[in-house]
Amino acid sequence: MNLRQDIHNSDIPVLCQACEARHRGLCGALEPKQLVALSRTSSRHRIHPGAELIGDSENIDSFSNILSGVVKLTKTLSDGRQQIVGLQFAPDFLGRPFRSESVINAQAATELSLCSFPKSVLERMIHESPGFERRLLRQALNELDEARDWMVTLGRKTAGEKVASFLVRIARNIDPEAAANGASATFDLPLTRADIADFLGLTIETVSRQLTKLRTEGVIGIENNRRVNVHNMERLEARSGR
Repeated sequence: MNLRQDIHNSDIPVLCQACEARHRGLCGALEPKQLVALSRTSSRHRIHPGAELIGDSENIDSFSNILSGVVKLTKTLSDGRQQIVGLQFAPDFLGRPFRSESVINAQAATELSLCSFPKSVLERMIHESPGFERRLLRQALNELDEARDWMVTLGRKTAGEKVASFLVRIARNIDPEAAANGASATFDLPLTRADIADFLGLTIETVSRQLTKLRTEGVIGIENNRRVNVHNMERLEARSGR
């Protein structure tokens, strides 16, 4: 590392220097002095699986960067039924700026690490930093693209293609380097079989049957019912219907 880099890094808060949200997430658009200002109001939390992060129609007073783990997003119907409508991964931004109330439920699907900051601070930085605003808009557009792709998965793909598409999505977010290279990938399923079935619009039995089929054919391995080893990403992607 050269002297210029040393000087630049010395201006960045220690907690931010190795943070994925700074390198690949929203905070990557901030200058060192802006990171310092944000870090002064931020706090880090460890969240246990199953904990509710945001409730439907709840007042919004803070936002978070996901540092590690997976968040499950759900919508609740008037009769109490829930539908999983999305998943978020590190280093995604968790929250919806410019709304006073949430319109979605967010729950820790796995153990989480979050960096949280007040709503007022973030919205001020959006106004002050065009780069920060563009980064936030880009994430929102990426989420829109993913939602459209997922509509195709749910509406047109077979049960086998749906399960393979789900596994590809998890691998790409949890082990992106391996997924990008078409190599092997290993991860723990962030959802139960019941949640996967809900997310894919399938029955639990169908999900289990399709996972068993992928394992029998050597596309994946499964340990302890949750840990998945993808032996070759290209084979799995081929099963997803692309």
